[in-house]
Formats: sequence, structure tokens, C-alpha cells
Amino acid sequence: MRWRRYGEQAALLDCDSLNQMSAARATVEAAAIPGVIELVPGARSLLVVAEPPVLDRVRTLLDGADLAHPPSGSPREVTLDVHYDGEDLAMVACDAGLSEKDVVGLHTGAVYTVAFTGFAPGFGYLTGLPAALRQPRLESPRTRVPAGAVGVAGEFTGVYPRASPGGWRLLGHTSATLFDPAMDPPALFAPGDRVRFRSV
Repeated sequence: MRWRRYGEQAALLDCDSLNQMSAARATVEAAAIPGVIELVPGARSLLVVAEPPVLDRVRTLLDGADLAHPPSGSPREVTLDVHYDGEDLAMVACDAGLSEKDVVGLHTGAVYTVAFTGFAPGFGYLTGLPAALRQPRLESPRTRVPAGAVGVAGEFTGVYPRASPGGWRLLGHTSATLFDPAMDPPALFAPGDRVRFRSV
């Protein structure tokens, strides 16, 4: 890991892997150090927003932490109902050497973790995708993916919170609201949440 300055009230931790970033985030979050204003996880980085003396405490904490065994905490669990009728379901099944039914079984049988959010407000990058479903993005992204579309790309699965361009392979859709500025909090997903998909 390597720390980099990020203005006067933040520091960016570069991590070697997604797992290391997730462990660092969980460790800092569990410590609940007063003065930590915000944690912003990314695929391989963790932004810590705090006053300089507090940033020093976070560095000391992580220097001595066992990131191979981070605190598990009590994550919030979210279950989303999904209609598995996505445009790419057949392609995902073919590339995995599975039936469409087996793809649905694998996708609904796993428990996912929100590693970080980004791309669009409310979009969560969920880890825990079974190996057979880890497939590349489309060669040509769609110009419009509907809100609620459930897709896979690389090591992640996720849900498009609103209509947008996108290149993930689509398995189905959900009617759940992923982001609404009038909600408190506005985003359904937060880093560390556990997510399950249920076929309906």
C-alpha cells in the first residue's frame, strides 16, 4: 500500500488489490475514529477525508492492522427481486457453457458485497460473482441501458440505477429503486452491504 497526499484534508491510499482495499475500508470503518469525515472506496484505492492529525491515526491503524483478517462487522443485507429476461442471458450462458437456468441459479445462489460505488449515482460494484459468470464487457457498449438492468462485467455484477450508456452483459431487470435524491440515504447500496438476487 502507498499513501498519497490528496489536498489538505485527505489522503489517498493506493492498494494492491480490491480485497486489500475492502479490508482497509472495513478496518477504518470499524475503528470509528473521531474526525474521519468520509471514506471513498475505489477498485484499488481508498480516499480518507479528515484533518491531518486524524489522518496520522488512520495511517498508524492500518500500519498495524491484519488486513488478511479484517473486521466483518454487521453488514446490512439487501435482497432484490429480478426478472431474468436480459438481452444477453443467452450469450452469457453460451460463453459459460451453461443453460440459462443454470446461469440464473448461479447468479441467485451467490451472496454479493458492495465493494464500492461509482459510474453513476447509486451504482454499486458487487463482488462475489461465481467464476463462470465473470465475462468481459460487450465489444460495443449500448447507447442506452434501461434503469434497473442487472448485468455482469469482469469480476462484478451490478444494477443500473438509471437509463444510461453501458457495456455490461445484461441478465435481467429489477424494479427496485437504486437511487432517489429524496430518499435518506439517497442510494440503496453502500460499501460493505451484502446483496442477494431473487428470481421472480
